[in-house]
Amino acid sequence: MASPNQIRRLISNGELDNKITSVYGCEPEKTAAYANRFADAAEKFEIIFGTADISLFSAPGRTEIGGNHTDHQHGHVLAGSVDVDTIAIAARNGTGVIRIQSDGHLMDTIELDDLRVRTSEYNRSSALIRGIAAKFKGLGYPVGGFDAYTTSNVLKGSGLSSSAAFEVLVGNIINTFFAGSGQDPTSIAKIGQYAENVYYGKPCGLMDQMASSVGGIVTIDFASTESPVVEKVEFDFRRSGFSLCIIDSGAGHGDLTEEYAAIPCEMKAAAAVFGKPYLREVAEEDFYAKIAEVRAAAGDRAVLRAIHFFADDKRVGRQVAALKNDDFYQFRELIIESGRSSDMYLQNVFAASHPQEQSVSIVLALCERLLAGKGAWRVHGGGFAGTIQAFVPNYMLEEMKDTMEKAIGAGACHIMNIRPVGGTCILE
Repeated sequence: MASPNQIRRLISNGELDNKITSVYGCEPEKTAAYANRFADAAEKFEIIFGTADISLFSAPGRTEIGGNHTDHQHGHVLAGSVDVDTIAIAARNGTGVIRIQSDGHLMDTIELDDLRVRTSEYNRSSALIRGIAAKFKGLGYPVGGFDAYTTSNVLKGSGLSSSAAFEVLVGNIINTFFAGSGQDPTSIAKIGQYAENVYYGKPCGLMDQMASSVGGIVTIDFASTESPVVEKVEFDFRRSGFSLCIIDSGAGHGDLTEEYAAIPCEMKAAAAVFGKPYLREVAEEDFYAKIAEVRAAAGDRAVLRAIHFFADDKRVGRQVAALKNDDFYQFRELIIESGRSSDMYLQNVFAASHPQEQSVSIVLALCERLLAGKGAWRVHGGGFAGTIQAFVPNYMLEEMKDTMEKAIGAGACHIMNIRPVGGTCILE
C-alpha cells in the first residue's frame, strides 16, 4: 500500500506501467491514459477521505460474444472482458463502516453490524455493497470497514454490464482486505450474483459477473446454474488485427420489458411440450420430430426461438474451437451466423410492439455494407434496442467510426479491445 502522493509518484515515474499494460492488454504507448485515471482517482480519494495507505483496484465491463439468449435455457455462452472498467482507490478505515463514493453519485455508507436485506434498497448500489459484505461474513471472513472512491468508463445501457463490474470491484476489495485473497474469481462472481439476486432484487444470471471477474475470453456451460463450468479460452486478441466496436443504436430500452420476458417464456413453453423446464434438456432431434406439436402448443415464434437456441448453443463450441485453432476467419463467420440467427429466428433485432423503431436493424445494415467480406457484426446482448457488436479490421476503424457517427450521432461508436485480466488488485 502507498499514500496518494506515493501513488502519483509511482505513476509519473512509470513504475506501474508494466502492471497496467498486462492488466489492460494495451500497447505500451497507451499506458499513460490508463495510469492517469488512477492518479486522478487517488487525488479525489485524498480530497474526500484524507491521506491513507491506499490500494488500487479494477474490474472490467464485459461483452457477450456467442450464445445469444442461451444462458437462461442452461446452455453455453462465450463472453469476454473489455478494456473499459470501474476502478477504485480504497483503504481500510479501522471502523465497522464501509464508505464508497462513486463519481457523480451520493456516498454509500454501510454499517457492518446490520447486513440484513432491505427491500427499500432494491435497485441501489448500497444493496450490492451490503449483500457482498454479508456473503463474505457468512463465509467466515472478518469483514471490516473501508473507504473507496470509484469511477467508471463502462457505458451504461451499452450491454457491457456496469453493474457486474461494480460488484466484482467491491468483491475484490473485500477479498483483498479481509479474506487474504481466499476467494478465486469464480467465487467472487457468484458472490456478486448473490448480492444482485437477494439484496438488489434482480434475478440475473451469472454470465456478466463471471466474464468480468475471470477476464479474457471465457466460455461458460450453464447446465448447472449453481455450479457452471467456466473455461478460459486462451487467445491473444491483439494479434488478430481487429478491434471490437460497440455501436449504440440510439434506441432506448424503455417499455420493452415484455419483449425481453417473452423470449425465455416462449423457449420454456417449447420445452414444456417435452415435459422439460429448459430447452437444454430437450434432444434436438426430438424437437424437430415434433415441430407440429410445438407449434400447436407454444406458437410459431416459440418454434423459431427454439431453433435459434439449438443452433446458437452448438455454435458457441464451434467459436471456441476456432479461437483455440487461431482461426479468426472462421470465428468471424460464426459471429455473422449467430447474428443472422438472432435476426431471423430469435427475432430480437426490433420489437414487434414497436415496428416503427428499427435502429438496431439500420446499424446492422450499415455494418454489413461496410464490413461484408472484411469483418463481423451481430446484435449485442438482449437485443430489441441498445447496441451492436462488430469486429472491425484495425485499418478500417476510422472509416467505421466516421460512417456510424454520421448516421447515428456523435459518440455512437466505441472502439475497444478484449482485456486479458478480470477483476484485480493492481497495487496493494
